[in-house]
Amino acid sequence: MMIKARTFMLMVGGLLAVLTGCSEGKDESPMAVHKRIITIDTHCDTPMALLEGGLDVGKRNEAPGSLVDFPRMEEGGLDAIFFAAFTGQKPRTEENTQNAYEMANKMIEKTYEVCETYSEMAEVATTPEDVVRLEKEGKRAIYIGMENGFPLGQELGRVGEFYTKGVRYITLCHSSNNDVCDSSTDKNGPEHDGLSPFGKEVVKEMNRLGMLIDVSHISDKSFYDVVELSKVPVFASHSSVRAIAHHNRNMNDDMIKALAKNGGVIQICLLDSYIKDPDTTTIRYQKEQELRKTYMARYEMMTDQEKDEFRQERKLLNEKYPKQLPTVADCVDHIDHIKNLVGIDYVGIGSDFDGGGGLADCADVSQMPNITAEMLKRGYTEEEIAKVWGGNFLRVFAEVVKNSSSS
Repeated sequence: MMIKARTFMLMVGGLLAVLTGCSEGKDESPMAVHKRIITIDTHCDTPMALLEGGLDVGKRNEAPGSLVDFPRMEEGGLDAIFFAAFTGQKPRTEENTQNAYEMANKMIEKTYEVCETYSEMAEVATTPEDVVRLEKEGKRAIYIGMENGFPLGQELGRVGEFYTKGVRYITLCHSSNNDVCDSSTDKNGPEHDGLSPFGKEVVKEMNRLGMLIDVSHISDKSFYDVVELSKVPVFASHSSVRAIAHHNRNMNDDMIKALAKNGGVIQICLLDSYIKDPDTTTIRYQKEQELRKTYMARYEMMTDQEKDEFRQERKLLNEKYPKQLPTVADCVDHIDHIKNLVGIDYVGIGSDFDGGGGLADCADVSQMPNITAEMLKRGYTEEEIAKVWGGNFLRVFAEVVKNSSSS
């Protein structure tokens, strides 16, 4: 594996070197750029739609029903995406942990199933090199991540179990604290003061296996604990810049500098409140807050029927008071900020499509070239665009694999 990783790094370096060469006569359109580079989105929640909504990813769907499928990935020139096996946080009882574990496994199994059904269009990928091979074969690379360490419970062996099943990153927590670490958004505040003792063992085990550590959603203190403990670069699969959008889920400048020093990468999330501070004066915002107050305080304890009622009310709210989404230009402001703060080598894209992500002019995967168009407009070189769209993440991925004890 070490030889493969080193070969891959040389290959990526070679590709980037080519891109710095003469561009005379080269098609400079966004789609043409996408065809010449490797493009990766490191986070979507599509497996939920596969299980709960009966989504057929082998056929072209329409937003807002779903934002990701294989035909639209091809339309948007997107070579690879991470399907996240997401489980929401519930009280940490034995029953709830087991249910989350089973749900995560169902999402993983469903991802393999749809890729086998449409094997001519996509394939489950597990190594950094796979995306290059599959791109040459005209297929989409579907990587698997796991959003929330909740399904681990306190069983360290499950980290290796999920790795064996193809999971290549774990987002250590979600919107509430779990047995691994504190969340950035737990309404009760910190529980472990960062990583728990079990969480520290999880980080070491992920390093050993060559599994990417995802620091999105975790508290600031948890983040610094991870960066200090991890022997390899870490990444944020779907986070944005707190200096621009002042959400606790985003990363502040000091965290971004620490991430860059670690050699990691922050993947800009396309979710509205992570891209731009909401206008709190609108009727839409006020109605949305009323809906959240009614449901979200007890969301973890809600029955499936109550969750369906919440989704229906949210749908009606969206129809009556359409949300004014941020734009691609707002998104690229985040990329600009990181480029100016620490350099172009530490930023990428993790859309959070099918989990709330989406922009006014990038509503699904077919519209990804609009981000590239904005970067071209601002004078980004093709080499820089290649780094943002995949090169930076693949560098981190390859480094994690290279330094695993199994490589």
